[in-house]
Amino acid sequence: MGRIVVEVMPKPEILDPQGKAVAAGLPRLGFDQFTAVRQGRRFELSVDGPVTRAHLEAAEQAARTLLSNPIIEDVVAVRADEPEGASA
Repeated sequence: MGRIVVEVMPKPEILDPQGKAVAAGLPRLGFDQFTAVRQGRRFELSVDGPVTRAHLEAAEQAARTLLSNPIIEDVVAVRADEPEGASA
């Protein structure tokens, strides 16, 4: 079974209160090397058999029409997710 990963992020001009909250909490936990955080969403779509170009094209269309809100979000990645140890 193949899997496609779709990643969606808020557009840069959109406020990200969750990202700001995480960014504020990191230094309190000793993680002071990070200067900013943006929080997005990840979708995993499963298909029968290996992921094909047609699957990726359908996932791209689904990402732009259903999985994201194009007014406030960008689709930043649509890719096949290979299991660990698999090589192409």
